[in-house]
Amino acid sequence: MTRKGKPPVIQLTTSLPPSINTQYATVDGRRVLSEGARKWKKEVGRQVELLEDKAVLTERMKEALRHCYISVFLEFFFTSPHRRDLDGGLKITLDAICEALGLNDNRVVDLHLVKKIDPLYPRLEIMLEGIAEWQFDTEYIYLPDTND
Repeated sequence: MTRKGKPPVIQLTTSLPPSINTQYATVDGRRVLSEGARKWKKEVGRQVELLEDKAVLTERMKEALRHCYISVFLEFFFTSPHRRDLDGGLKITLDAICEALGLNDNRVVDLHLVKKIDPLYPRLEIMLEGIAEWQFDTEYIYLPDTND
């Protein structure tokens, strides 16, 4: 938690992630992230660093997020309504933002995707919020793994 006990909220805007069809390349028979995908992930890392430089994101907030479950809201602003699937940028976005923040993306328990159109300014708006209290289905008894 942050100083006031509220879970942290982080917001940033990036260019659109590469489409799923261009995120991977085959090198020596192995599937690896394409150069474009690696560049985009670095862009996300730079956006997070900018938030840190401006003191919008503090080490205390990042530490609090490591102990919370996480909600992620992604608004994709595409140039056209039918050219790209909404979910094509999901995995790379979760990987990029969580990696940049030092989080494990298995902490994401709430996810919202929205598809919008902005032909003049395509982008991805990301909001990540710590969840102070999250309860899994009470019908089941959860036996924590010793690796949790």
